[in-house]
Amino acid sequence: MSQRFTVSKSDGDRRPSIQGEVNQLFEGDEPPTSSGTEGEDAADTGAEVVLKGDSNPKESSPFINSSDAAAEKSQQYDGKNMALFEEEMDTSPMVSSLLSSLANYSNLPQGSKEHEEAENNEAESSRKKPVKAPQLGTLMGVYLPCIQNIFGVILFLRMTWLVGIGGIIGTFIIVFMCCTTTMLTAISMSAIATNGVVPAGGSYYMISRSLGPEFGGAVGICFYLGTTYAGAMYILGAIELLLIYIVPKAAIFPLEGLEGAEAEAALLNNMRVYGTILLTSMATVVFVGVKYVNKLALVFLACVILSILAVYAGVIKTAVEPPDFPVCLLGNRTLVWKTFDVCAKTIETANGTVTTQLWRMFCDSPFLNATCDKYFVANNVSQIQGIPGVTSGILTKNLFGTYYEKGDLIAKVGVESVEEQDDTLTNANRYVLADITSFFTLLVGIYFPSVTGIMAGSNRSGDLRDAQKSIPIGTIAAITTTSTVYMSSVVLFGACIEGVVLRDKFGEGVHGNLVIGTLAWPSPWVIVIGSFFSTCGAGLQSLTGAPRLMQAIAKDGIVPALRIFGHGKANGEPTWSLLLTAFICESGILIASLDSVAPILSMFFLMCYMFVNLACALQTLLRTPNWRPRFKFYHWTLSFLGMSLCLTLMFLCSWYYAIVAMAIAGSIYKYIEFAGAEKEWGDGIRGLSLSAARYALMRLEEGPPHTKNWRPQLLVLVSTDAEQNVEQPRLLSLTNQLKAGKGLTIVGTALEGTYLENSDQAQRAEQALRKLMETEKVKGFCQVTVSSNLRDATSHLLQASGLGGLKHNAVLVSWPRNWKQGDEHQTWRNFIELVRETTAAHLALLVPKNISAFPSNGERFTEGHIDVWWIVHDGGMLMLLPFLLRQHKVWRKCKMRIFTVAQMDDNSIQMKKDLTTFLYHLRIDAMVEVVEMHDSDISAYTYEKTLVMEQRSQMLKQINLTKNEREREIQSITDSSRGSIRRKNPAAVTTQLSVTEDPPAASKEEKPEEESASSPVSPPAQVQLIHDNTNPASPATPATPLTPGEGAQSPGEQVQMTWTEKCDGEPAKPPGAATPEGIKDIFNMKPEWENLNQSNVRRMHTALRLNEVIMKKSSEAKLVLLNMPGPPRNRTGDENYMEFLEVLTEGLNRVLLVRGGGREVITIYS
Repeated sequence: MSQRFTVSKSDGDRRPSIQGEVNQLFEGDEPPTSSGTEGEDAADTGAEVVLKGDSNPKESSPFINSSDAAAEKSQQYDGKNMALFEEEMDTSPMVSSLLSSLANYSNLPQGSKEHEEAENNEAESSRKKPVKAPQLGTLMGVYLPCIQNIFGVILFLRMTWLVGIGGIIGTFIIVFMCCTTTMLTAISMSAIATNGVVPAGGSYYMISRSLGPEFGGAVGICFYLGTTYAGAMYILGAIELLLIYIVPKAAIFPLEGLEGAEAEAALLNNMRVYGTILLTSMATVVFVGVKYVNKLALVFLACVILSILAVYAGVIKTAVEPPDFPVCLLGNRTLVWKTFDVCAKTIETANGTVTTQLWRMFCDSPFLNATCDKYFVANNVSQIQGIPGVTSGILTKNLFGTYYEKGDLIAKVGVESVEEQDDTLTNANRYVLADITSFFTLLVGIYFPSVTGIMAGSNRSGDLRDAQKSIPIGTIAAITTTSTVYMSSVVLFGACIEGVVLRDKFGEGVHGNLVIGTLAWPSPWVIVIGSFFSTCGAGLQSLTGAPRLMQAIAKDGIVPALRIFGHGKANGEPTWSLLLTAFICESGILIASLDSVAPILSMFFLMCYMFVNLACALQTLLRTPNWRPRFKFYHWTLSFLGMSLCLTLMFLCSWYYAIVAMAIAGSIYKYIEFAGAEKEWGDGIRGLSLSAARYALMRLEEGPPHTKNWRPQLLVLVSTDAEQNVEQPRLLSLTNQLKAGKGLTIVGTALEGTYLENSDQAQRAEQALRKLMETEKVKGFCQVTVSSNLRDATSHLLQASGLGGLKHNAVLVSWPRNWKQGDEHQTWRNFIELVRETTAAHLALLVPKNISAFPSNGERFTEGHIDVWWIVHDGGMLMLLPFLLRQHKVWRKCKMRIFTVAQMDDNSIQMKKDLTTFLYHLRIDAMVEVVEMHDSDISAYTYEKTLVMEQRSQMLKQINLTKNEREREIQSITDSSRGSIRRKNPAAVTTQLSVTEDPPAASKEEKPEEESASSPVSPPAQVQLIHDNTNPASPATPATPLTPGEGAQSPGEQVQMTWTEKCDGEPAKPPGAATPEGIKDIFNMKPEWENLNQSNVRRMHTALRLNEVIMKKSSEAKLVLLNMPGPPRNRTGDENYMEFLEVLTEGLNRVLLVRGGGREVITIYS
């Protein structure tokens, strides 16, 4: 499909037709004149015309590594055939564009080749030079690097000793177990590596993208530490070869004449000094240029292969002609064959019997009458062949292991030895001794590093021609080869070499030769020199690979503390990472013992391999849609077996090292979780979380939670300003203090408008909520709802928040500030509707008043009280909330007090006793006080307060009424008055003033019971009311928004629903039934008081009395919690309801109004 039109200059007849075609393709997208002009200009100049779908600039291609040309291609389409999709070309380019951009995609990072180019050429020319496509195949790219990394220092320096100590059977088990572990890990790794394109980064990349940034970072750092300590191990191995086998005279601290601990300390100090020198020189080589390391890699690999071939050649030769490596025994003890020439006490010469150098080692003089060592005198000297050969039958004697304590003599089994029980060991430095205490698990730890290195191929994935094919084949082939060599070498060493020689770690009994070297053909020096160069090469490889791994982790940005190590030289060389690697490597060299360093790096590698297996098993079990590996020979059971083997080997090697390694990985995991960058890599842990969440949600659906499990799952409703910033941040502070990070928290806000027009605002609001939640350390979710009005949006939040059984059971919303202002009338109406909806939905409601006065999370109360005013039973919410608050450090020092109100006919002493017992059973510590509230006359202040309230309500309502609504309201009042006058019952006159627009007033036939329950209003007052209703400016407008009779509750209704019930649950008396105790004689009252709704008067009286008592007892309290009364059933008294709550809480600094959700939330049972 054509992507670009090239208009070249030609004859004039042709040009318009081409331009006409262009216009036809894109008609309607651009003005014909402009496109025509552009086309002509382009034709005149012979330029290329890039066709555009419309005049808006397109987005650049969303595909990986798409060049500018590919981006331009992705913005175009075939106008004739694809006009249907022209609107979507910005975000959905043509398939041809996609394929071309993917074809141009290269996963080759700036590897060692580019470093060499950057060093050898100028910076600009190297940047302009196109990156060559990776050309390495399976053999050179994966198989040989794995072989080089797997074969190493342990094979040459410790394998024979492992066979001697553990026996053929024990060592074979160790080798088989370790090789099985790496093979299973390789299978898992092959599955991961073939599941999509693997950029350079190898194991770290695979684990982090499969298990997420936390696991990826933790395991990546463990793998880095393992690779670094491997470098230390290789360097120590090279120094051991140098100082013991190649040039022993080079020792700075001489070993001659030293015994026991002194000799050991001198050897370790030599290792430290020379190890540091070698590390410095290696780090310098790596710093100067990787090209030298890469050029030497093949040389080092050749050394390894030649050495192994020399060993096999030597084994074959022993069958024909065993080499002559005698071992000298005194009794059954192996002697160090260094300072004597003949394995005999005396030799016969022509001049008679002459003592040998061996005699002089154990006697005080060379004469036959000299005083000699008791053991030397009592035992004979014998000489055995160190390498009897593969046909000698020595195999059966070496089948089982012989473990030693440190300092034990290496003795030959089956040879007579005469020694007295109380004889102490003398001349210890003459004998071959065990330098460390050996046991089976130690052998596992020392051997395991020799099977590591299986990641070498995947680490080079960026250099491979076909990584998905090469990595599985090359890695599995390399492990098969090396495992075969290791297992065969265990058997062959046991079949060819004498047991005492095998157990002689440093070859002291065979003239100080490397034990494996004695077996090699044609000379021991082949192995010594070959193994020295191979260990040096492996050390260089470690010092090259480890800094790059650290650089990859640092550049990912998941561990903030490591970001500095992402920087390097201009050509990308990781200078800072190399410095860190050298320091960590030096710590391993200072340990100085190869046998002590090996288990450390075993831990880190085993942990890395364990997580590779876990990643594969997890992805397979979760059936992630993206899990489609090309490598098909894997199964989750194999991965689990590999993971179990890794864990077993970790604790076999060293249980305390295993715990330390896990603690390091766990600390890094938690650090990344709390401080690391948020990364979404589509990892398996996220998939596991989704599966676990789905399972848990399905379980929650099975039924409502038991009272014992009830906790406030909060829906926090906040409002935002024009800039989408949260107006009440302290609301989230209170949420944090209530939740302490537990349970569900949903922070929601409502926006007005349509979602299509306000989607950007909704996103900004959501970001603001998330930011504030992070600041206030509230763990939960945020939700923004957009609707045509705020009331509906809040209602949608209330209904739709949560999922399945994980839904909110309580709503936290701030008291509407400035609700008395005329322009805020909709705010308090929305608030009251919210109260009604929470009641209908059986949700608890928490309303903090004066939220700005509440403490932030950083404040601490050192003393004070949290006062609970328990007026009606709400399911225990009032008891539970202070308990939860006191779990937080802000309120921890506050004490809890519970007040309850006693009526005239209540026994307050018994109430206090019962409440104390109840709290004891609830396990809540609180002081209890019962407040007696006797019936009293309603004061003049109450009447004045009620009058002001009703006048204000009427004025507010009239301000908001249109002219037609006012006329209908007057008609309603007039009709109602006439009906009352006709019946000659002035006490039954009712006025209906509705907040919302009412239909024309009902006649007496329609609602007689409603009228009969009204308060007494005289006809002159009614006429005055009608007159005032037409005059909004009247200073005193005694409107009476009443609760009709149908609003009065029956005895069976819930206790806390409205104010029309008494505290003990008895139904309230009808509003018109005034009692002599409650109301003074009507003729003694002020004229304007007579028209007041007596129900409002009684409610105001209750609010004032309660407020008076609360102020008296709790004015100094840090927080007051009290029952929140419900709004009236109908909507005629909404504004009065707000006034009642205002009066109830007047003068209190911090108040939390609480409404229960209609269920018990606290229990006395366990």
